[in-house]
Parts: sequence; structure tokens; C-alpha cells
Amino acid sequence: MQMLPLNMAAVTTVAMWKAIALIGLAVAEAFVVVSSSPRERSVSTQLASEYGASARTRTRDDYIDINRESGGPIVRYDGPTIRPLSNVRAPSLDEIWESTMPVIVQGGSLRTWSFANPQVDAVQVLFKSEGRPIDADIDLWNGPDNTPHKMRVYVEDGARRTFSAIIGTPRGPNSIAVRNIGQLEFPLDAVVRPDMQDGLAASIASVVSKAEVIQGGSVRTWSFNPVVQSVAVIIKTDGRPLNSRIELLMGPNNSKQVVEIYTEDGVERPFFAIVETPEAVGSVIRIKNTAPLEFPVYASVAPYTLGEYNFVGDSNSFNEWHML
Repeated sequence: MQMLPLNMAAVTTVAMWKAIALIGLAVAEAFVVVSSSPRERSVSTQLASEYGASARTRTRDDYIDINRESGGPIVRYDGPTIRPLSNVRAPSLDEIWESTMPVIVQGGSLRTWSFANPQVDAVQVLFKSEGRPIDADIDLWNGPDNTPHKMRVYVEDGARRTFSAIIGTPRGPNSIAVRNIGQLEFPLDAVVRPDMQDGLAASIASVVSKAEVIQGGSVRTWSFNPVVQSVAVIIKTDGRPLNSRIELLMGPNNSKQVVEIYTEDGVERPFFAIVETPEAVGSVIRIKNTAPLEFPVYASVAPYTLGEYNFVGDSNSFNEWHML
């Protein structure tokens, strides 16, 4: 085997090391170029990672439709179209006010209505104002010094939420007394008229399906979505006296309407009422049995009319709301 001279071997070794050095420099330059290129910020917290994953996978159906143009509320409307739920063609509250001449009851004054016809076994009592508060007492007079039914009514805004109730008047003649206990600056408009067959009482009874027992001293609440424009309320007993307090709430202990009821006999004279809930954020009906434990009441609360709103987004969103 022929051996290479020593000088030639040294030259070959030096050339090989130079080639290795050049290759190393080229790799280092490439690494620097790649490492210096801009890159996106990575998510560093678990909470941010979960939000990013949920934001990518969440669909529109998981969100409440919010009017972002005006910053809320949930719906935007010029005025809802009212749709009744009752299958009894009773006149609506608006029709009653339009067809009846109301009596103005000034602050501190008393007005009475007498019904001598024994066939009148129920009477409609409706209040409203021009936007001012309503504070009134309602008494049923049946004979001298006999008041089997009393109510105390407070409404924060008598134009936005009118008061509507049915008072049983069996075994006539009977008289209804309305006393405006508000100040002179707060008059109210009152309508008191017979509730005949297929009237408000029958219409209210047609929308309720079940009753809930409220023991003495207990409280029950019912929440309603914004589509519910008015609520039917029935409170009765098994023949015992009835003492209850009904409140329409918006927010924590923010009472928009309060009715305190006393009835001598909850079977002959049960409490029927329509509570208007025109708010666009939902409402709560709270009923408290203010009687002792031995005097339970039976309460029925159900939607009475619905409002068809112009929802932001899908026009079919109205059908997705639950009434309760």
C-alpha cells in the first residue's frame, strides 16, 4: 500500500477541519435567523386557556341576546303587542278603560258604589293614575258595620301598572268604598262595575291550572320572563279567613305594587287580580300569608298576557322564552 507524504496528510486534515467549521457557522446563522423571527404570545394562565377554548367552541345559542348598540336591555321595542292566554273572550283592561267613564277620587276623599241587584255576585275594581303613586283602601260593606273584605293598595306608577281586582259580593245588596289615602296632589281614576258571566273572573280562572299551599307565615315567589306582560293571581282558603300580602318586585326588595288583603271567608270571597308586569327585565310575584299557622291559603299564579317583542338577533327568539 502506497503511503501519502506527511505534508500532504497535514494539508488534508486542515482542509477537513475548515469545512467542518464553515458548516457549523452556517448552521448557527440559520438558527439565529429563525430564533429572531417574531412569534405570537402564548397563553400562560389556566383561566385564559379555558376562556380561549370556550370562546372558540361557544355558539350564538349560548348567549343572551343583548342590544350592544344601546348597551342593553335584553330587548328593544317601541311597545309590545299583547297576546292574551285566556280562552274566555273577556274584555281586556284597555277595553274596559276605553268603554267606561272613570270616577276621579281626589287625595283624602271617599267614593262609594252600591249594587242592590242580588244577581251581581262579583265586582271589578280598577285603579290608574297619570303616572303618580296610588295609595288607597278598598272596603266591601255588607250591612251596617259589617266589612267582610278589605284591601290596602299601593302602586308606584299608576300609569305604567294599573290595579285590577275582582271582589266577591254574594248575598247583596253590597257597597264598595274606595278611599284615596294619598295626598291631595295624587288623585286616582277608579272604575267599579259588575263582573258578569264571561268577565274578568272567568278569564283569570281559565289561565291558572294549579294551586300552591302557603302555610301561615310562609312566603312563596314566582319569577316571570320579560315576555309576560301581566299575571293572573288567585288566592283562596277552605272557608277560613284570608290574610295575605302580594308584592310585585323588581330587584331586591324593590316593591312596585303592594296589595294587603283581608277576607272573612276565602271561599265566598276569594281574591282575583291581574298584576301588570310591563318591565323588559322580568318580574317577581311574592305572596306572604300573614295569618297564623292554622290559616293556610291556596295561591295560583300564572301568566295572563304575553307581549311580542322585537328581539335583537333572531326573530324567532320569542318562541324560545319560557313564561316562568
